Amino acid sequence: MSTLAIDKAGPSRKVKYGSMSRDRVWALRWSYFFLVLFAIFFLTPPVYMLITSLKSSAEISAATNPWWVFHPTLSNYVELLSSNQFLRFFWNSSIISIIVVIVTMMISIPAAFALARMKFWGSATLATGVFLTYLIPDSLLFIPLFKVLGGVQELTGITLLNRWYVLVFIYPTLTVPFCTWIMIGYFASIPKELDEAALIDGASWLQTLTRIFIPVALPGLIAATIFAFTVSWAQFLYPLVFTTSVDQLVLPVGITTTLIKGDVFNWGQIMTGALLGAAPPLVIYAFLMDYYIAGLTAGATKG
Repeated sequence: MSTLAIDKAGPSRKVKYGSMSRDRVWALRWSYFFLVLFAIFFLTPPVYMLITSLKSSAEISAATNPWWVFHPTLSNYVELLSSNQFLRFFWNSSIISIIVVIVTMMISIPAAFALARMKFWGSATLATGVFLTYLIPDSLLFIPLFKVLGGVQELTGITLLNRWYVLVFIYPTLTVPFCTWIMIGYFASIPKELDEAALIDGASWLQTLTRIFIPVALPGLIAATIFAFTVSWAQFLYPLVFTTSVDQLVLPVGITTTLIKGDVFNWGQIMTGALLGAAPPLVIYAFLMDYYIAGLTAGATKG
């Protein structure tokens, strides 16, 4: 009887395992299908930018296949990289992004540590409020900010408008809330025994932060740093509003305002400038992507 039962159960188990295998195969097929669609959708623009950057103006305006380079040239790259104007844009973006990252981390790390570990009345509400400020669109903030900076300039006589350093004061309004929120989630996922043991051993809150939490929370710090740099590097609306002189412009605004003259679009240099401008964030993401993902998903693994 037991042998018959085993024999009867055998085919059903095989069918079940076979159906599971077929389901897995179809799941993999659909996964690859959507992955290919995703790759095509997101890689088409940069590929087209690269193709266009290798063309001369005459070839771009000619009625030829836009997806093929018949006479490749590096003249667009040579002209931009030898242009003092473009290099100035690049320098402005670099120095602003670096300063904003430093300011953002100096504010976000202590704020996130206080909200996540130093529990006090209203800390949870304050943490939520910090994140909600990030959700306010830039298009609603630039007019009040412009009025505030104009008023400060009138009262103090310090020139703030049309200066690249004004962006150092403005960009943290975008980066600090989100970076603080990322760090809150990461600090909250660290076991409480660490800071309790440090406090018992006589360490202050500052020592606990600098000697224990910052080394442990390194992936979260890197994720917040990458986000702050990306926002500072790619921001377009605020530089467009607060800076107008050519020598004060950053890369995104400088490319569009100097390479587009009336109804004449220098597409070769525009695409070249866009590719060169995308290179620093791309390099950073390529080397630090694992840390970035770990930092963004840290809060989900709490408990």
